[in-house]
Amino acid sequence: MDLTTYGGLQAAIAQWIDHDGLMRIIPSFIALAEAQIARDVRNSKMVTSADLTIDSRFTDLPDDHLGTIRLDCNGKRLVARSTDDMIQMRDNDSASGVPCYFTQVGRQIEVFPSPDASYTATLQYHARIPALDGENDTNWLLTEAPDAYLYGALIHAAPYLTEDARTNTWAELYSAAIKNLNKSDRMGQWPSAISIPARGA
Repeated sequence: MDLTTYGGLQAAIAQWIDHDGLMRIIPSFIALAEAQIARDVRNSKMVTSADLTIDSRFTDLPDDHLGTIRLDCNGKRLVARSTDDMIQMRDNDSASGVPCYFTQVGRQIEVFPSPDASYTATLQYHARIPALDGENDTNWLLTEAPDAYLYGALIHAAPYLTEDARTNTWAELYSAAIKNLNKSDRMGQWPSAISIPARGA
């Protein structure tokens, strides 16, 4: 069975739960799994960038934004500060200028000082993994870790099916899939110490 496509994933879920008449709701189990995966996975393949126009105190984040890595504006990196710090800085200085600091407020970026002109900024961030549906039949995660998708969907199918006996097993398999995915990504970014020649070698 092909687990690297949306249709194949649905068929596999149907086979695992072995319950008639659930094909119509299986997409909901997959969507719930994707929501959980978005909270659990931070992978280098999720890193992307977007240009933002910063011309006011608040700027909307991209729709697929999950977490900010860095923000550069006017040729320099902005320093991340807490919302409390931003409030304190504004209390002490209301002047506008080239932004130097930023924080996230809901689905927006707040900068300080408030910009005195329109600036182009580059936001590097973790983006939500493209959701599977009838038009998007696969993505990198389904290709690399179909087990994360399968067991994630089964976890969310369990309450619907009152499958308490298998919930823990599916949850453990899902956790192992996520752990291995994250570990593999870290190892891919950093060379093994074994491969680094010793000094003088």
